Amino acid sequence: MTPTAASTNPSVLGSADMEMMIWNIVLTAVVGIMGFLFKGKFDELDRLGILLNRTREEVARDHVTRSEMNTMVDRLGDRFDRAFERLEAKVEEIGRTKS
Repeated sequence: MTPTAASTNPSVLGSADMEMMIWNIVLTAVVGIMGFLFKGKFDELDRLGILLNRTREEVARDHVTRSEMNTMVDRLGDRFDRAFERLEAKVEEIGRTKS
């Protein structure tokens, strides 16, 4: 087979070259779209991370710690104990005055 002018001319694209160019365009478009979608997802992930950190800070600021709660419960218990002691003293005093 002898080469013809069309087969040796570099400006004339064969069907295989045209098919490769179409595949390159399609794959480039697909990769571009996927990159755009992934960027959106990663941006949303960063935003959620920031919101999670803010929530942690608010919880730490607005809620009491275990040691603070234990201190408050102990103080409340002591207060009830003193109130019951005063009440018992009054009941005993009333009992002594009636007898």
